[in-house]
Amino acid sequence: MSRTSRARRSLVEGSAAAAAALRNKAAKRTAARAKRRAGSEGSYLCLVRSPRVPMTPVEQALDVPSEITVATYNVHRWIGRQGRRKPDPAHAEFVLSELGADVIALQEVLRPAGDEGILEELADRLGLHVAFAVARRHKKGELGNAILSRWPIQSASTLDISHSRIERRSAVAARFTGVMGSFAVVATHLSLVDRTRKRQVHALMGHPELAVSGPAILMGDMNSWRNCQATRALDDELRKHDNPKWPASFPSTKPMLALDRIYARGAYVHKVWSHDTEASRMATDHLPVIANVILPDPEHWQTPGTLVE
Repeated sequence: MSRTSRARRSLVEGSAAAAAALRNKAAKRTAARAKRRAGSEGSYLCLVRSPRVPMTPVEQALDVPSEITVATYNVHRWIGRQGRRKPDPAHAEFVLSELGADVIALQEVLRPAGDEGILEELADRLGLHVAFAVARRHKKGELGNAILSRWPIQSASTLDISHSRIERRSAVAARFTGVMGSFAVVATHLSLVDRTRKRQVHALMGHPELAVSGPAILMGDMNSWRNCQATRALDDELRKHDNPKWPASFPSTKPMLALDRIYARGAYVHKVWSHDTEASRMATDHLPVIANVILPDPEHWQTPGTLVE
């Protein structure tokens, strides 16, 4: 082969390699854009389900009492306080069984890709109804907020409160009905950024389940690590509890910050405390926070913004 032919062949091979490299680079950019689009989709309601085992006649006859116990718990994607790689809800499930709460709000709930039934199976074992709303698609599956309940969920909805491309956030709401009337529970996980958190609180205050008349409970990981405008707005808009201070819940091994909180509108939060046990200190990086909430008689319901004495 002549020198000219070798040079021409080398040039062709070089051009082909360069073209292949460009194609690979373009494919990677397309995949990255698709991944960003998938992760930036708005919140959506993914699951509303009753426990697999039907309620007994005695359980069906039970009505929502005037005083209920609620709890909020950040389960940290089921990976535990030490960050176990494979999601395992067993530890958090044991803590949930300790709470004895009627309604529980969960944050950072992960439905792993290929094992989407993990949340349904947990609810079945606990004998609870469940509603789950996806806030974003995590690299390991769907990530969002859930509500577990002793009573059937009459209706459920979700609200996208992201206000940022970096942090995808949402709220899930569920409504329950009994002889005493109906009440709503809204579960959420607010941003780490003060300005974004303020906008999220403003959006939540306009949520239909919090804006209409009748009792409503708002709970979740509020990321209230300092007394910012968002925290003050929640304290001003919603009823405070009897405790002189919010119970610390983070980090679970030595709680110092009261990130997880429970508020109510048109109802009375009688007492709030953190569930600090050996199991809860190991299960996730947050402790569960529990509250006793007194629901008023329907004739004593007030319009939003007023308090029931």
